[in-house]
Amino acid sequence: MLKRWFEIIFDHKINLRERMFLIVTATCMVGLMIILPMGRNVANLLILVVSLICIAKIASLSVQKGCINCGATIIAILLLLLYPLSFFTAGGLYSGMPEWFVFCFIYISLTLEGRRKPVFFLLCTAETLLCYYIALYFPEAVAQNTRPHSFFDSATSIVMVGVLLSVLLLFLKKLYETENELSQQQKKEIEELNKAENHFFSSMSHEIRTPINTIIGLNEIILRGDIPEDVAENARNIQAASKMLLTLINDILDLSKIKSGKMEIVTVSYETGALLSEIVNMIWIKAKEKGLDFRLHVDPSIPSMLCGDEIRIKQILINLLNNAVKYTSEGSITLSIWCERLTLNRVRVWYSVDDTGLGVKKENIPYIFNAFKRVDEEKNRHIEGTGLGLSIVHQLVELMGGEISVNSVYTKGSTFLVTLDQDIVDDKELGIFTLASRVKAHSGEQYRQSFEAPDAHILVVDDNEMNLVVVRKLLSATNIQIDTALSGAECLKLTQKQHYDAILMDHLMPEMDGIQCFHALQTQPGGLCQNVPVIALTANAGSDNQLLYRKEGFSGYLAKPVSGALLEASVLSILPKELVKLNIEASQTEIGKDVLIFEQAQRRSLMVTTDSVCDLPESLIKEFGISVCPYYVCTDHGRFLDDLELKADELLFQIASGKNGFSHAPEVEDYERFFAEKLTEAQNIIHITMAKHASDGYQNALEAAKSFENVTVLDSGHLSSSMGLVVLHAASMAENHVGKAEIIKAVKKLRRYVSSAFIIDSTHMMCQAGQISKHIQILCDALLLHPVLVLRKSKMVVGNMEMGSFPHVAKRYIRKVLLNPRAIDKRILFITYAGLDEDSIRYIRDLVKQYCTFERVYVQKASSAIACNCGPGSFGLLFMKKNDAAISFSEASRH
Repeated sequence: MLKRWFEIIFDHKINLRERMFLIVTATCMVGLMIILPMGRNVANLLILVVSLICIAKIASLSVQKGCINCGATIIAILLLLLYPLSFFTAGGLYSGMPEWFVFCFIYISLTLEGRRKPVFFLLCTAETLLCYYIALYFPEAVAQNTRPHSFFDSATSIVMVGVLLSVLLLFLKKLYETENELSQQQKKEIEELNKAENHFFSSMSHEIRTPINTIIGLNEIILRGDIPEDVAENARNIQAASKMLLTLINDILDLSKIKSGKMEIVTVSYETGALLSEIVNMIWIKAKEKGLDFRLHVDPSIPSMLCGDEIRIKQILINLLNNAVKYTSEGSITLSIWCERLTLNRVRVWYSVDDTGLGVKKENIPYIFNAFKRVDEEKNRHIEGTGLGLSIVHQLVELMGGEISVNSVYTKGSTFLVTLDQDIVDDKELGIFTLASRVKAHSGEQYRQSFEAPDAHILVVDDNEMNLVVVRKLLSATNIQIDTALSGAECLKLTQKQHYDAILMDHLMPEMDGIQCFHALQTQPGGLCQNVPVIALTANAGSDNQLLYRKEGFSGYLAKPVSGALLEASVLSILPKELVKLNIEASQTEIGKDVLIFEQAQRRSLMVTTDSVCDLPESLIKEFGISVCPYYVCTDHGRFLDDLELKADELLFQIASGKNGFSHAPEVEDYERFFAEKLTEAQNIIHITMAKHASDGYQNALEAAKSFENVTVLDSGHLSSSMGLVVLHAASMAENHVGKAEIIKAVKKLRRYVSSAFIIDSTHMMCQAGQISKHIQILCDALLLHPVLVLRKSKMVVGNMEMGSFPHVAKRYIRKVLLNPRAIDKRILFITYAGLDEDSIRYIRDLVKQYCTFERVYVQKASSAIACNCGPGSFGLLFMKKNDAAISFSEASRH
């Protein structure tokens, strides 16, 4: 029986918690056998036997049924009943029982889980204290014990508790050590398995790439020739199938690398136009089959050759475009690419994929890049796919140090925007570019080599004869003299006798690999190629290998299979310029009638937008490229767009005639349409709203922005032209290419330095808008009181009251606002008004000049939405206070 118990305890197939439960329960049962006889009566012995049988049965059933927590709970309840019984029958404090209460605490701590553990822990604590309390104040409830028995019981209990606890801890220690050893062993096995899997995939990749290199290379030679159309069609099919096979291999590798966390980025030089041509030629056919329009917009200023992971960039764009085609039933798919120069040799490239498909619900957008996650499953159940594609895209973009975002309006469509920084290889602009592959495929245009170098002499080293044939044929039109070697040893023999202008070297070769051969070349006694540039041309792809080649001193790296154009470009980059004659005609291809053209498309990096209540002059709005979302103004005649369909003067005239008029912010749907439209003009949007407690505009815009990752909504903390000052500051920073994060930080800081105070001539409009009660309005009219409204913590409050006629009130207001000229930024002032005549405006300007002189003063008529809340005769002096982040209006001051 004991042997069987030990086998169960150390059986790794049994759950660890079950084994711990059995160990602790068995220890407690032994403890019960010791403490209950201390009561020295038949009843205690009977209770002991029944309790042990019950606990053993409960433990057995708990393990069988898999209800460990329930079994442990029942046993804990029994212990809470048995220990007090034993305490009172054994002699209370003058016995060995107090030491055994520790076992109850240990049992609860080691066996119970969840909320039951703290609950029972508190019960055990309360029970222990209660037992001590009863023993102290009601000693008659405790059985009497003789002094010798008390000492004997106490000594026995201390020893037994110590022994049992030691045994329990040793068991648990042994259990954990065994589990840890097993865990370490399993971890080692998993690591070895991962290494074996990665080695298998890497080897498979290398072995399969070698014959694919031969197939693609020789097939390209066939397509270059003057062949019948049926042969050309077969060759093109072979080419497409080979590339598809290569894609499948890459997918297998991706799966392995994602699982092992070793996804690699391989940076190589690539032709921008060729990459885009391949992508478009793959996608436009799929779009056409579904009846979708495929549109392409490319910035002509993109460099013709960049340095990046061509395969991964292609994989990202193809995944996004395939996704767009899958989820779009009608409309169009648009691929847009544009760039921004960061430094002399580096650009930031934006890739945008837009569709008019199903779109994504705003609550699902945060989960769209989760692996194996398909949002809106019910609606998309007919669409094939695992849900892994966007997750892979997201990981690849992050690995390349880029960013990806999604903007989507449900049922309207989605936009995926990828940003990647890349090095420039060839600074020549792409220009108006035709899809060369389609020209060749459909118009039969003949291949033209990019250069000729008949006096150049190169050596190609590879242990595979077919690879040597492919390279020789791909470079044959350049008239380069080509020697070949099947091993490193043969290479060294040739370089001992012949000087070469360049060498292409395979890496994995028997006996002497490419790296060993390269170092031997550099130190070869009497060698003629010690300083000749060497390019690694190998099927051993991977970023770690690329770094290895750079570290070892290779001049370049090309992964097989390689196209003729890239092979020519690589050789051209290392050949002496005096040996090369460029073929200008090779880059000049005529545009066929059915060939898609790369059109110009440029988006601003960042656009600042706002609402029509910003009360800025049209000249400044145009100067800084600020887009405005209109508020609504409602009258008895209907709803109108603020200032676009109803001007402030007309509105005030209607209100003076007894008509009703009020304004309200754009709805969430209005903001969604506005943001979607503006994101076709800019990659990012910062939208600045009126003070959030003065209107629903902030909340509505914030809700709409949830559908767009590239839209940030900021509370200006102000309204009218004081809000406009914040907008101008942000727009000025954006125009000077300041980053989005810095602009957001500056806006939040700046709103503390805007002076925003308005004096109201009549409180009728405020009463009508529900801002003040009718009683307050009557009181203000009777006493000629004019409230001065100020903005504090985005709330509009009454700062103070002025009494008297307009000239006196205006003068006191202006004097107070301009009381401390030293604290005022005097570069710009807005005098924003509603319903004032020319004389009143002139009077205000003259008063301003008496107290403070500003460089630029804009007299701005308030928008209809503002005017209908403040009423005629109201105005405000709005300016910046001096601070370290003072606004720069050098551009604005020219107006």
